[in-house]
Formats: sequence, C-alpha cells, structure tokens
Amino acid sequence: MEFRPLTALSVHLESLIKGRLWLQVIVGLLFGAALGLLLNPSTGLVSERVGSWLANWLELPGQIFMRLIQMVMIPLIFASIISGIVSNTSDNLKTFGLRLFLYFVFTTTVAIIIGLSLTLLMKPGEYVLSLGGFPESNEKQILPTEQANLIDNIPMAISNLIPNNPLESILMGEMLGVVIFTIIIGIAITQLKDVTAQPIIRFTEAIQKICMIVVSWAMKLVPYAVFGLMGALLSRIGIGIFLGLGYYMSVVIIGLLILMSFYLLLVLFVGKKNPFKFLKAIKEPQLLAFSTASSAAVMPVSMKTAEENLKIPSNISDFVIPIGATINMDGTALFQCVTTLFMAQAYGIELSLINLILMTATVIAASIGTPAIPGGGVIILATVLQSAGIPADGLIVIIGIDRILGMFRTVVNVTGDLTACLVFNRFYGNIKPLDTMDPKLQPLAST
Repeated sequence: MEFRPLTALSVHLESLIKGRLWLQVIVGLLFGAALGLLLNPSTGLVSERVGSWLANWLELPGQIFMRLIQMVMIPLIFASIISGIVSNTSDNLKTFGLRLFLYFVFTTTVAIIIGLSLTLLMKPGEYVLSLGGFPESNEKQILPTEQANLIDNIPMAISNLIPNNPLESILMGEMLGVVIFTIIIGIAITQLKDVTAQPIIRFTEAIQKICMIVVSWAMKLVPYAVFGLMGALLSRIGIGIFLGLGYYMSVVIIGLLILMSFYLLLVLFVGKKNPFKFLKAIKEPQLLAFSTASSAAVMPVSMKTAEENLKIPSNISDFVIPIGATINMDGTALFQCVTTLFMAQAYGIELSLINLILMTATVIAASIGTPAIPGGGVIILATVLQSAGIPADGLIVIIGIDRILGMFRTVVNVTGDLTACLVFNRFYGNIKPLDTMDPKLQPLAST
C-alpha cells in the first residue's frame, strides 16, 4: 500500500466536518459575543475587576488550543515537506521547486496590490482618525534615510535565509528558516541509499501520525475557544469600538473576496476547470479552515481533497500543500497590507512611494515566514509596522478582532494552495508516480 500518511490521517478531522464544526464555531461566536456584552463594565451587571477575572478564564480554551497547534506545527510541517520531496524525483525538484516558489511570490504580490489599492481607495483609517486616532507612541520612528539603507542590506537578508542554527530557528518560530532547512534535508535524503533512507522515512511517518492525533485533540476545543475569545474581547472593549472597526474589517473581507476571484480566474484559464465545480470540490477544507483558522491543521484534508476530488497526483499535492501552508499566505499578506495602511491612516502618517515599495517587500517576506496558526498574521505584523515607521500600539485592538478575520483569510490561504495544485498539475501532471520511481526514493508502505 502506498505511503500517504497525511491523506490517510485526514480521518481524524473528517468527523469534525461531518459534525458541522463551522456551524458550532458560528454559534460559539454569537453566544460569546452575547456573554461578553453582559460582562462588560458598561452594563453595570458586574464590576470591572470581576469582569476582567472572568475574561481571563474565558480565554483559557483559546490559549490551550493555540498552544497545542503551535506545539506540533513545526514537526508536522517538517515531516510533511520531507514526505513531499521524497515523492518527487531530484530532476523534477530542480524546476518544480523553483517555479513553485516564483508562483507563490507572484500570487502574494497580486494580493498585496489588491490590498494597497483597496485601502488607498476606501481609506478605513480616516474614520478612526476622525475619532482622535490611535494613542500616541513613544517608539522611535524609522526615517526615510534609514528606510533607504534597508536596500543595502538585501544581500545580507538573502544569505540569512539559510539558518546557521536550525534549532534556533525552531525555538524562535522562524518558519522560513525552518522550511529552507527542511527542504535541504529532504533533498539530501533523496541521495541516500535505500537501507539508510527507509528508517528516516519511517520515523517521519511516525511524527506525522503523532502530530495529527494532537491536532485532532485540539480541534475539539475550537468552538469553546471561539466562544471564550469573543466573550473576553467584548467584555473588555465594548460594542461601540467593535462596531467602529467594522469598516476596516469590511475592507479586509472585500479584498479577500477579490483575491478569491483571482484564484477562480486561474482555475478557469490556467487549470482549465469550471470554477463553480472547483469550489464545490474543495468545500470541506474551506469549512475546516474557517472553523480552525489554521492552514497547518487543514493540510491532511486539503491533500485528500486534491487527490480524490481534483484528481491531483499525490507527488504534486504532497509537495505543494505542505510548502503552500507555510509560505503561500496570500490572504495573510493582504490582511497585513490593509492593516498597515489602516494604522498609518489612523495615526495620520503619510506614506511616500518608497515607503509603499519597502512595505510591499517587507509584507512579501513577512507573509512567507508567517506561522500557519491562528493569530500568526498578527504575530508577524509588528515587523511590517516597524519597517514602515508606524507605531505598533494599535495592534492591541487588531488582536482583539483578529480571530474573525483569521477565519476568512485562512479560507483564502487554503484555496490558494489548492489552486496552486491545480495550476501545477497542468504542467507537471505527467511526472512519474511514486510506484515507478527509483526504489531508494520510495517511502515505506503504511501499515
């Protein structure tokens, strides 16, 4: 039997889809919002101290969920990328890998252009500015001359992509360094003899199984996590500020819809597939992505959908989806771009052309290194703000509503990965399947 660890392990998540996890999340969101409003000090039902104490307990399921996903994210991605690499021939990797990376950079750039254009047109930050803007910050602003000097550091930034200490990258959560290290190790494994490579591949399979069991545990917490996080949010900020950010949220969601339309155009003209049939075929990973807000957690279902519903060869989906879940964060890139401009407008900061160009480059790099976990986009957003000279104080408000936006942008990220599978299947669908490859590159059969 063929070695298909992640696809086989999707059974751990299928029960969540059949149980309508997405509906449970929406119910949890609504009930959490209602409870948060009741606990808000403005209602007078509870004191501020009691409300704060209850909010901390409400956040507990969400914190446990995010930490469980963070705990297994790196080993899961490490094992998945290696299994994808050993499923491809070395000759194929030379062209396939490079073109896949360039494709991801292209779609990320398109996402950023959509975000820039939409935010400059709709100006969501001006509403906050009319209310007084965000609080002033004492942080040091980056001057234009300092920004220009960033260009001189590009060669060093490129060399730093290869981690000199992989363990440090793992401990610091530097996903781009982890991915590059994993790709190098995966390619090296393909050069080993069969007797040496097979124990490593068997160990990789065991890592994937263990990680997916932990992920399946974490997924059971999702409705309670959303309920608690939304309740804690509204118990602290109140409905007034929450509704005031509605315009900003609508800009992000409109941008994501435009980006989704771009994917469907690729599906139609490059993938030669009916966009509506494509959406119907991928509804399961989309619903799970909406429920969990984690691209990494959805990987097994995405890979199974690609193979069974989209008829993508396993050696393409095994390579594209794990890497895509790590570096193809188009929805996150759009979110980071809109949020950066939104905060600049809210602070009354005018960004010049060079500011926008540098910000675009930073967002591309930051989105590639964004962890595929709930809240990952906000974690990296501070880097983007710093590069543009924008105070990060307003992030506390963005963090509060990030869970809602995270569900939408994760759907877009997962759709982007499956679109990439369809596009590359058009050009690489005739490569040798796993069972016709050199035996030393074949993983062991799953038992």
